[in-house]
Amino acid sequence: MKNYYVNKNRQPLSGDNEVHTSECSFLPKVENREFLGSFNNCKDAVVEASKKGYNANGCYYCSNSCHTK
Repeated sequence: MKNYYVNKNRQPLSGDNEVHTSECSFLPKVENREFLGSFNNCKDAVVEASKKGYNANGCYYCSNSCHTK
């Protein structure tokens, strides 16, 4: 299982809140992210972020199978 976080700040062009693993080199600063939990896959993490009201999308680099745009 991996730990996942969502970026509280939306991406400027897409408006998405990207979901990252804790190992991602693009993980936002502590003050700009929210812990989502530990999941076996990024899809479950994206669903959790969506439940919390985020416009969730997987990070292209660490959660590519969940990156839709």
